[in-house]
Amino acid sequence: MTNDILVLKNADAIKKSVRNIVQTIPSERFFNPIFGSEVKNSLFEFVDFGTASLLENQILIAIENYEPRVDNVQVDVDPRADQNAFEITISFNIVGQEVPPQQFSFILEATR
Repeated sequence: MTNDILVLKNADAIKKSVRNIVQTIPSERFFNPIFGSEVKNSLFEFVDFGTASLLENQILIAIENYEPRVDNVQVDVDPRADQNAFEITISFNIVGQEVPPQQFSFILEATR
């Protein structure tokens, strides 16, 4: 009515859901303590390709477990040692909708 709240629909809502799954720490949600991914625990490791591979696997597992609306998930993790961060790019198809493959990127870094 007042347009003060942005409503996410279809692809945007699924993108937001995927990102929330990746950034949620298990035990953070009271009624679903296993929901989320373990990526935050890996952010204090070295910023290298070994940790990037571990993060990629953790993200894939979390999305497969908690987001049934997507398939053909591809995760690319690019370590950025100079920024002490990782650039995450996630690509996927939305199940049951005739939309092009979706992709988004974000920076994942340890917060103190």
